[in-house]
Amino acid sequence: MFPRRTVVIFACLVLLSALGLTLHRIEQGRPGYLGDLVNSKLKNKGQEQQNSKGVVKSGSEQSQAERCSRNIEWLTGVDLTYPIHYAERDIVVRPTPNEKRESLTKVDKTLFPQATVLLPNQNPLLDLDHCPPPLVLEIPDVPTTPVDGSQMHVGIATTMQRLEESTPYIARWLKNTGAKLFVVVRKPEQGDPPTAPEMAIKQTKMRKQGMDVTLLPPMKEEEQYTETYFSLAKIMYTHRTEEASWFVLMDDDTFFPSMRALLAMLDKYDPAREYWIGAVSEQWWSVARYGMMAFGGAGIFLSRALAAVIDEVYDVCTTEMHPAAGGDERVMRCIYGHTETKLTNEPNLHQMDIFGDLSGVYESGRLPLSLHHWKGNAGYQVDLMSLVTDICGECFLQRWQFGDDTVLSNGYSIAVYPEGELANGLDFSKAEETWDSHTVDESVNPGTAHSMSPSRPKLALGTQKIQYRLLESALVDGAVRQSYLRKGKEGTDEADTLLVLYWRKDDGSVSHNNTQST
Repeated sequence: MFPRRTVVIFACLVLLSALGLTLHRIEQGRPGYLGDLVNSKLKNKGQEQQNSKGVVKSGSEQSQAERCSRNIEWLTGVDLTYPIHYAERDIVVRPTPNEKRESLTKVDKTLFPQATVLLPNQNPLLDLDHCPPPLVLEIPDVPTTPVDGSQMHVGIATTMQRLEESTPYIARWLKNTGAKLFVVVRKPEQGDPPTAPEMAIKQTKMRKQGMDVTLLPPMKEEEQYTETYFSLAKIMYTHRTEEASWFVLMDDDTFFPSMRALLAMLDKYDPAREYWIGAVSEQWWSVARYGMMAFGGAGIFLSRALAAVIDEVYDVCTTEMHPAAGGDERVMRCIYGHTETKLTNEPNLHQMDIFGDLSGVYESGRLPLSLHHWKGNAGYQVDLMSLVTDICGECFLQRWQFGDDTVLSNGYSIAVYPEGELANGLDFSKAEETWDSHTVDESVNPGTAHSMSPSRPKLALGTQKIQYRLLESALVDGAVRQSYLRKGKEGTDEADTLLVLYWRKDDGSVSHNNTQST
């Protein structure tokens, strides 16, 4: 009889061979490309590793790496095709006075250690040969005290089902801020309107989660959604508190990544003056069709002074309104028809009227004040994308470049540029045009120049750019875990690759030698 250990090893080698993942192929990884295990020299561990160029550690860091064990039982709930390539790294964030959020921060260190092959039914206690010390990233020293959003009243018109779907996302930015939320719950297209007890139960649940919310029925029993949307201005002003300075109309799939940054934007303006703040659509054809108005998905911000005027002329505006006008269009028509106020455009508010691959938006390094259209086919889990802000404050979508070929867009992707695009001077001050544009006849605007400039041409995925997209994120023992996935190509023996980051707050135990250098 063979020893049990020998049988297990032989079975694993047979499985790898059957899947076309021979040790020879594993050794021949493309430089900087974790999908092929990135230059791992598995037969001769004593030999110096080839330069891994960012995403996998170079030989200079190997001496700091030690063996360690990790519990990977959480992977049982993740949709992966085994065997997979797996690598992880701890990141410790260190709040630093005078540190600013840059468009791109360069770090003269590689991001991941050598990758490991995980087999089906892998032991949940994983032994890793290469576990470098945590990487320390310096971040702006943002106050840790809760924000005071009591100056904001927010209004949403939706159905009970859509409110249920949106609640976790709303809670991410609203809970424990002092901002008041008014939700007008409409009858669904099919079925009965919610009963008063049902609304009371939902209201109580949301309040227990730390949200100051009031659920209300529509002002009129039978009214169009656009009428309900416009009525939010009236409802919020009627129920205003003494602190209320800004009245915000938004969609149920509007998301504010940072209430601190949003309030800082509003602090630039005097609510005692008439202000109508928002953003036009990113697509020029929408602006050409609907005009210079605040599009509702980005959020419509009415100052206290302007909200008072709208409240006064509300009945007149309602009577003279065209029945086909949209909700945000009704706000525009009322303001243009009865005031001299013009739109104050805040370009970091996003209607997200752009479609296709939105990587160029999320990888631009720009901190959005609002996002929209995360529901439906887009499938952007903005609550999980922004979860890392529990550890690093205003770091959502912040970019770090590791080595000379790897860029992390925090909460969205890890991108590797294996053909030397970074070394050749790829301009990261410009957003990559990955999205679909819709041109307007006889317009010099190609589609999104007014909203997304400066921009640069799209790179070829798979050759010029290798992308690992956020798969999941979770709070784990005081840290935030992020998993970035690149699926292997169908019809080939290329395996899935999973890159995992554990973000932790600095407790003073990590050496300054591991701090970023730029």
